[in-house]
Amino acid sequence: MCTNGVNTGQFEQMIDQIDDHIKLERRWSHTLAHMAGDAGYETVSEKLHTVQALLDDVRAALDEAKDALEDDAASASNITVSLV
Repeated sequence: MCTNGVNTGQFEQMIDQIDDHIKLERRWSHTLAHMAGDAGYETVSEKLHTVQALLDDVRAALDEAKDALEDDAASASNITVSLV
């Protein structure tokens, strides 16, 4: 469905693509944090665990953006065009 010139379905898919990318980077930061910790690099491990937590925050914000997209599209006052 398009609302105010934005295809909301595609927009949501793009947010999902960003989320998938962040999910992968989170997994890598988690793996590297444990590798660093196992090698005795405690400061590096701690920093990478911080990165992991920040990426969790990013993913939560992306979920909020998807919810906001639905809310904004529902309350948009201009013309709405639906694909039939």
